[in-house]
Amino acid sequence: MAFWWPLLVLGFAFAICRFLLMLIPPNVPSIDVDASDVLDDGNQTKENSYIYIPRRGKAAQTDRVQCYEPATMKYLGFFPALTSDEVKEHVAQARKAQKTWANSSFKQRRQFLRILLKYIIEHQELICETSSRDTGKTMVDASLGEIMTTCEKITWLLAEGLLEGQCCIRNQKWNFILSESSGRAMLHKKSKVEFHPLGVIGIHPCNADTIHFSMKEILMDAYSLIVLYYISILNTLEGDRCTNHEKHASWSGCFYVRIIQAALAAVGAPDNLVHVITGFAETGEALVSSVDKIIFVGSPGVGKMIMRNAAETLIPVTLELGGKDAFIVCEDVDVPHVAQIAVRGVLQ
Repeated sequence: MAFWWPLLVLGFAFAICRFLLMLIPPNVPSIDVDASDVLDDGNQTKENSYIYIPRRGKAAQTDRVQCYEPATMKYLGFFPALTSDEVKEHVAQARKAQKTWANSSFKQRRQFLRILLKYIIEHQELICETSSRDTGKTMVDASLGEIMTTCEKITWLLAEGLLEGQCCIRNQKWNFILSESSGRAMLHKKSKVEFHPLGVIGIHPCNADTIHFSMKEILMDAYSLIVLYYISILNTLEGDRCTNHEKHASWSGCFYVRIIQAALAAVGAPDNLVHVITGFAETGEALVSSVDKIIFVGSPGVGKMIMRNAAETLIPVTLELGGKDAFIVCEDVDVPHVAQIAVRGVLQ
């Protein structure tokens, strides 16, 4: 009995020390993100146009995506409409970066999430204002929809998602992952399930691009980028049937992705890990034919076009299309009150 007492004391002391170490907050560095274009409208706004007249037919401008505030029609800036060759170059760079990122540690990826979370909390007013200008939503809606939701998802991923993914990948290295029964007819066989990253994923997060939707797909869908070594390409396009509201997404979307890129650089991730693709129908077709999976949130019409193009090369697609959340109004309701709820629901 005297032999076991020292071991019990040492074990108890080790558990106490480990618990105390967990209470020490990790050292999370701050990052600097270029926000000149969202703070003072940048140099692109020298045109200073307050009238948005979409060009049609031969007069349509196809070499760049122009962005305007939907509330005031104030000109915000423009982004290039990438050609097919430029899209393929972006995808090639992402594939090259993926090979390096595949060797990253979970400590490195946790730090990336912590840096991201810290920046969002410290710059929430800037993020909300950017979202408000780009989508037309109020600052309150932006705070609820962008800051709270995004922070909660990052917190969950730090606590649960990475732990689950780490177990899967560790077991894969030990060759013990998800062993399953082969059935009575195949008793002489062994079965196991192995997880391998798809590679480069093209993501259209939402037709009203916000930091919540930009990061939701990168952080949550299939543990994209973080857990199973996926590489993401975020595109802000809506085909050749682009509406004004959907075109505006490029302005805020590019700023939000710069936040992600800065956080990745702070943990030593390779360059060209996350890209932004802006453009119209030609750009979208090139992206669908180049990546290994498409995640699209938008209209059913564009979703059908994406499925048709993806079917040619058997690229898997994940679609979240409009019309899935019908707003049914009965005859006995207070119409003015319900109308306010309907309009508010569009931006939440």
